[in-house]
Amino acid sequence: MSTTSCTTNLTCLKQSDHFPSILRSAIASRLLLLTLILLWRSLLTPYDTSASLKPTCLSSDNSGDSRKPIRWPSIASAIEDSIVWDSVYFVRIAECGYEYEQSYAFLPLLPICISLLSQTIFAPLVSLIGHRAVLGLSGYVINNIAFVLAAVYFYRLSIIILKDPEAAYRASILFCFNPASIFYTSIYTESLYALFSLGGLYHLTSGADNLAMLSFAASGSARSNGVLNAGYIGYHTMHQAYNAMFIKRNVYVDTRKEGKALL
Repeated sequence: MSTTSCTTNLTCLKQSDHFPSILRSAIASRLLLLTLILLWRSLLTPYDTSASLKPTCLSSDNSGDSRKPIRWPSIASAIEDSIVWDSVYFVRIAECGYEYEQSYAFLPLLPICISLLSQTIFAPLVSLIGHRAVLGLSGYVINNIAFVLAAVYFYRLSIIILKDPEAAYRASILFCFNPASIFYTSIYTESLYALFSLGGLYHLTSGADNLAMLSFAASGSARSNGVLNAGYIGYHTMHQAYNAMFIKRNVYVDTRKEGKALL
C-alpha cells in the first residue's frame, strides 16, 4: 500500500497524477448508469406512472408545441418515459414556469439551466424529438456533466484535506460509483448541488473566497439545504479573525519582551 503524502496543497497537486483516471472513471460511471436506466426500463414496468402525465401549460405560449409532428418519435418516447418522480416537476417548471403551489418546493437553478440549454444548443432538436423530450435531454446532459465536474472538485478537495494523493484517488473512485449514484444521473438536483458545494469548499480552502461564496450561493439555488453551506463561510471568517488576533497578540508580546531586554 502506498504511503505517499505531502505537506502543502501545491506539493500535493504536483504529486497527483490521477486526474485523467478520475475523469475517465466519472464519465464511465455516468455511461454505465445511463445504460442501466435504459436496460431496466426496457425489461421492467416502471412503478411510477407519472411519465404519461403531459398536461398543457396553463399559459398558451407553449401549448402548440406539443401538437407539432416529430421525426424521431421512438427516441422522444424513450426520453419522456424516463421523466418520472421529481423529474416531472423540474421539467414542468422549465417548460411552463411555476404554475402551482407545490412547484415552489423545487428550487429554480436546475429548471433555469434546462430551459436555457433547450432554447439554445438543443433548440434544433425540437423538430426531431419534441419540446418535452428536449427538456428531458437537457436535464440529463446538465446533471451528468455537473457530476463529472463535481468528481474533479471532490478529488482536488480530497488532496488538500487528506494530503495523500492515493487516498484522495480511492475516495474519488468511491464517489463516482457510490450506491446513490442514480440520483446524480437522473434529472434531480444532486449533481448541481454537489458541484457547487464541493467547488465552494475547494475554492474556500484554496483562498479564493469570492468564488467560494458564489459557488455556495449557487448551491442554495439548487437545493434548500445549500443554505447550510453558509456555515463554512462563517467558520472560515472566525478562523481568520482568530488567527489575526493571535498573531497580533504574539507580535505585541514579542515587542514588549524586546523592549524589556533593551532596558
